[in-house]
Amino acid sequence: MKYAVAVALLIVAVPAAALPFADYSGCVQLAKTRPAEALRAAGEWGDEGGASAGHCAALALTALKRYPEAAAKLEQLARAPHIGDFRERAVLWDQAGNAWLLAGKPDKAAADFSAALAQVPNDADMRADRARARALLADWGGAEADLSVALAQDSNRADLLVLRASARQALNRMNEAATDIVRALTLYPGYPPALVERGRMKLTAGDVNGARKDWQTAAKGHGEAATAARNYLSKLAPDKKPISAK
Repeated sequence: MKYAVAVALLIVAVPAAALPFADYSGCVQLAKTRPAEALRAAGEWGDEGGASAGHCAALALTALKRYPEAAAKLEQLARAPHIGDFRERAVLWDQAGNAWLLAGKPDKAAADFSAALAQVPNDADMRADRARARALLADWGGAEADLSVALAQDSNRADLLVLRASARQALNRMNEAATDIVRALTLYPGYPPALVERGRMKLTAGDVNGARKDWQTAAKGHGEAATAARNYLSKLAPDKKPISAK
């Protein structure tokens, strides 16, 4: 998720003795390491810190896993009349959407991603973010459409190809889904998310052994794809070879 400093918000200097940081950049760094302290300090900074204090507080809330509060604060900033230009506003809407995703609210996330895309319609990453929210809402057509727009700008995004393959499989567009997976694995041989998705496609086609092989390969790594592969393997008939992460 994109919670690094991505917008050029107003930075208001304050006396170093008054706060545990000297400026917005210092507040953001504190939010990464001591978010509770950053949240308290940003509140003390208050009106003097303006948008900078608000954004730092939102980052601290995110680090504290208080996602709905973070999303609400980011939405408030995105609606503020003097926040910056349209690009900065779009980033704030996008960050709010990601906070709603973390909160398990894909409907609210999709709405905020749409607000971001109203500012920058051709942003591939924001298209991908809305596609993820739409997929969680089982809006496979919407997800596929967003990913196609993003891939039209950069056809070498293996991650987006895998996401579109998943959407296309849900839409029963199996040949197109398979083409996306082949393309992803051509760009990134052994790409674990692509192997997980290809395993799902093989299982749907009745190729249990082929699915197992793909998932066994993906399960050797770490991260979400490896976890997903091991979960899929656990649902198959027991195999003689145990799978463990290296």
